[in-house]
This record gives sequence, C-alpha cells and structure tokens, in this order.
Amino acid sequence: MRKFSTLTDQEILALAISNEEEDGRIYSDFAYAMREKFPDTSKIFTDMAQEEDQHRRDLIDLYASRFGQHIPLIRRQDIAGFLTRKPAWQVQGQGIDAVRRHARQMELDAARFYRQAATRTTDIATRKLLGDLALAEDRHEQAAGAIELDRLPASKREEEDEDARRRFVLQIIQPGLVGLMDGSVSTLAPVFAAAFATHLPWNAFLVGMAASVGAGISMGFAEALSDDGKLSGRGAPLLRGLICGLMTTAGGIGHTLPFLIDNFTTAMMAAVIVVVIELFVISWIRWRYQDTPFGSAIVQIVLGGALVFAAGVLIGSSG
Repeated sequence: MRKFSTLTDQEILALAISNEEEDGRIYSDFAYAMREKFPDTSKIFTDMAQEEDQHRRDLIDLYASRFGQHIPLIRRQDIAGFLTRKPAWQVQGQGIDAVRRHARQMELDAARFYRQAATRTTDIATRKLLGDLALAEDRHEQAAGAIELDRLPASKREEEDEDARRRFVLQIIQPGLVGLMDGSVSTLAPVFAAAFATHLPWNAFLVGMAASVGAGISMGFAEALSDDGKLSGRGAPLLRGLICGLMTTAGGIGHTLPFLIDNFTTAMMAAVIVVVIELFVISWIRWRYQDTPFGSAIVQIVLGGALVFAAGVLIGSSG
C-alpha cells in the first residue's frame, strides 16, 4: 500500500480522477435508489453526480495535457490512511438522513484531499486546478444544503421524512412490536404455571424456552405469510417474519432466564421484575411509534399481562 506522500503529480491526478468517478457513481446510485420514494432528494443527487462528472472531465483534460492519454488505475484503497467509501447499498439501508449525512461527509473528504494534493505539486496549472476543486467541493458540500433548499423545501423534506418514518414503523416497528407483545404476554401463563406447579426453577426454565422458541417460529411464519407487502407497503415478508419471530422469542426468554437461579423465591422475584420491565417497554414503544397515549398503553398492556400472569399462577397453584 502506497503512502500519499510518495505519489507523483501524475499519480495524484490519476487518483483524483478515480475518486471523482467513484463519487459520481455513488451519487448516481443514490439518485436511482430514491427516484420513486424520494424524487426530490433523487434530483439533488443527480445534480451532485453531474458536478462530479464535470470535475472528472476537468482533471482528465489537465492530465492529458501533461502526461498523455494513459491514466494508471490508482484507487483510494491503494493509499495508506485514505478513507474508503461505504457501498451505496449499505448507506441506503440506514435511511434517508444517513444518505444525506454521508453525501456531505464525502464532499468534506474530497475537499481535504484536494488541499493536501495541491501542496504536493509544483506545477502551477495543476496546483490551481486542485485548489479550485477544493473550493468547489466546499461549495458542493454547502450546495447539498442549498440544493435542498432549492429543490427540497422544508415542506417537501418533512413530507419525505414522514414517509420514511411511516415505512419504518410499518415494516420494522409494527412486526417487532407484535412479536414482543406476543412473546412477553402469551408465554407468561405456561412459564409461571410450571413454576408454581413444581416449585422447581429449572422446570419453569425449560417450559419457558420451549414456549418462547415455539411462539417465535409460529409468529415468524404467520407474519411472513400474512401478505407479500406489495399492496400494504409493509415491506419484504421474509424480513418482517424474521423480525417478528426474533422479537417474539426475545419477549418470552426475558422472563424465562431468571429461572436459571436455583432458589425458587429469588428466581420468582427476578422474573416478576423482568415482566414489569417488559410491559413498560411495550407501552413505551406503543406511545413512541404508534401515537398511543402512554397512560392508555400502560393500562392496556399491564392489565392484559396481569390477567395472563394471574391465569398462569392459578393454574399452576391448582396442581
């Protein structure tokens, strides 16, 4: 791996050309991926990709005038200490705000590179172009905000952000919450029934694990097979099923793990505390993402959980 300080003018220009081409491709990928759900933001990235392409052409013209037609392949990953770009698909998966932040960081990194590169050359034309490009990248980073104001006014951005939030709630929060509620509430009865019937924590633990894993598998399949997500907008069925199944299992295992404690009384107290925490977490999620009044969510979830808990205790004690 080369050190930046060892690069010649020819290699610095070749690296700059490669950087501009890669950044332009990333912006084009962002624009293409967002063209349907976020058309205004997609236009922003189309503009930025076009600017990167103009920078690339300017660099190529300067390179050709100094070194000829052959441009050696030198990339970021070939240079020690050079920050590499995350793949576009990876950033896109983190949401629209992450994409916007990543774009601004790309421009800051590019401006820093051009300033460092300008200090490494003695050729006046090369130094001038690199300095101009550093200023252009500074303007480009500011342009990300300026273009948003031009193409993406506050009302549009709020609309896009609200759409993203709705999809997040519909595709991630909702199946996860359904699973967490089912796992936390439905497994209460068998776990505590086994505990009070045998007064053996290990038996309660086994029942709880079986109930949690079984419920997770069942809920995962039920969610995945409920619909394909195309008309409802609920997203990929496999992802929904996976989220729902895992959260169902996690909800049941939470109050099952305390029964690994040998002492029955201690295990029972710990399990009850975990149940209370689980029910309050579910209530908070409903309040935070589903606009359910917190008091109402508490009453609904805690009351339901208390009834299931009581059923388990009564059934277990009757044996």
